[in-house]
Amino acid sequence: MNTFGRFLYEMLSIIFGGIASIFKGIWNGLVSIFDIEKYTSLINNYAEDFNGSEWVLVVLTVAILVIILGLIIFIISYLVRKYIRFRKTLVEQEDLLDEVGDLNEKVEHLVKENERILAMKVSQLGLKPGESDTVTEEGNEEGEEQDEFGHLRFPQLSRIDRELKSTNIVNFNNNQTLEQLVDDFRCFAASKLHLYYDVSLLRVFFAGLACGKMIILQGISGTGKTSLAYAWSKFNTLTPCVASVQPSWRDRSDFFGYLNEFTKKFNETDALVELYTALYDDRIHTVILDEMNLARVEYYFAEVLSILEMPSRAEWLVSLVTDKAEGDPVKFDNGKLRLGGNIWYIGTINNDDSTFLVTDKVYDRAMPIDINTKVL
Repeated sequence: MNTFGRFLYEMLSIIFGGIASIFKGIWNGLVSIFDIEKYTSLINNYAEDFNGSEWVLVVLTVAILVIILGLIIFIISYLVRKYIRFRKTLVEQEDLLDEVGDLNEKVEHLVKENERILAMKVSQLGLKPGESDTVTEEGNEEGEEQDEFGHLRFPQLSRIDRELKSTNIVNFNNNQTLEQLVDDFRCFAASKLHLYYDVSLLRVFFAGLACGKMIILQGISGTGKTSLAYAWSKFNTLTPCVASVQPSWRDRSDFFGYLNEFTKKFNETDALVELYTALYDDRIHTVILDEMNLARVEYYFAEVLSILEMPSRAEWLVSLVTDKAEGDPVKFDNGKLRLGGNIWYIGTINNDDSTFLVTDKVYDRAMPIDINTKVL
């Protein structure tokens, strides 16, 4: 056993002695590199033999070496600082993840506590879990409606299914001429909304409606772009659907809505409700994209523009959810919404410094109309 102890001691001595030699060698090397006395002694040994041009070379050599050493020191210090910041960021991220985990646990605890409180409230009132606890007649109706649609992923669209299920599509068979249509709309806007449009502008507007589903009204602020689209919706006896574009819009969910994974309900936008309602009749529906270039149009509206380019209306489908659930709207096709042929999209654009430039690919799919004179 004593022999093995001596063997182990000598082996560890060799290993740790080698490690010590490595660090000692590095230290001796650094000391040798920055030993000014050696450099001074070397220069003094050759000072008598140097001529004028060689002294210039000596000075340049010393300067270059100093610069190189300085760069090496700078790079090493930069890498050390960067590593320290990187480690600090990792630590902060780990702390943040721990904090998020704690918050999730607290949320879960609060949800369970809320469920216990509701269960106690129901038991105290003597109600069954699906019954409403309202006491007024109006409150009972609201509670019944909440029970009927509250558990569905698309409560607003399901409500439309119930309200319009008996609606029959009407073929208007309107034999009105284009001139009469323009004149009727002009008279309606003047008499009902006190908006007075020039007939030449309305002719261009109706021509744009006939050419495509997407109209862009552009010009300076205050020229009546939004009011023209609003008047057109009112002329068709419909409540105008105005989707006010926000600078924060970044994808299609801002226009159509999105499925909230926490509540398992779809956040339905006004535009989505209008698109779905249009499937129940043959009237002209309009979705107004007010100040549509406050955000990049190709971010939130690119899918609609691409769909409208498809020749067959059977392909005008927008996928909203990836699966089919019980109680989903009856007009859905495996989680997909069909865009009706009776929907027009009218966007307004203000040309100023606070907006984005509309790209050519958007203009290629739309009918732009310039409005540079103010509506009276």
